[in-house]
Amino acid sequence: MLKIDAKGVYYKTLNQHIRELITKGEKEFELIHVNGQRYIGDGIKGEDIKIIVNGVPGNDLGAFMDGPTIIVNSNAQDAVGNTMGNGKIIIKGHAGDVIGYGMRGGKIFIKKDVGYRVGIHMKGYLEQNPLLICGGTAGDFFGEYMAGGTLILLGLNNNEDKNTKRPIVGSYLATGMHGGVIYIRGEIDEKNIGAEVGIKELDSDDKKILERYLKEYCQDLDIDINKVTNKRFIKLLPVSSRPYGNLYDY
Repeated sequence: MLKIDAKGVYYKTLNQHIRELITKGEKEFELIHVNGQRYIGDGIKGEDIKIIVNGVPGNDLGAFMDGPTIIVNSNAQDAVGNTMGNGKIIIKGHAGDVIGYGMRGGKIFIKKDVGYRVGIHMKGYLEQNPLLICGGTAGDFFGEYMAGGTLILLGLNNNEDKNTKRPIVGSYLATGMHGGVIYIRGEIDEKNIGAEVGIKELDSDDKKILERYLKEYCQDLDIDINKVTNKRFIKLLPVSSRPYGNLYDY
């Protein structure tokens, strides 16, 4: 694995260097001293490409990516996996806002909390079914305008003291959702859910899907799966494919 020191390196210089090395046949990279450099892995193709990031990458990590694996051994900023087509991004800490925006395929696994508008405009493309799993809590507008794919929110490591415990998810949950599915571990406040979404119990197919997805997630992030499956999950589905049709004249 080729080690690259990113300390003080301008983000354009860093990304151009990685691309040049890939054209020369390099496949695996370890970046050290990353400190806010944007666009790492953006648009890169190839399922045999692997990038390990030590430090905190900047916005749009893995945007438009199609195949590689990116592992971040710390936190990440906003717009991870923006419009990504395929591949896998693993964040071993927290991540910011707008994670998985317009995501068309691939997987994003985040160990801890995420910010606002996670999964916004997430959609499948052709036969692809994007998957985004967040291990901690999420802010407002989780799954906003979601059109396809699978969102899973686990709420792990949330303080059980009711005086300091955070809600697993914020307000305006699944607002405008018209496709895909959201699984949430634990209870939610129904008044925070968009009117176009219904809460459903898991069926046998859901349980098989969750078991498969969570097994991979826990293996990648070194989590005891028994601590994930020890609570009830609920499922959110859209009840209308055109939730705002009454706002228009046609």
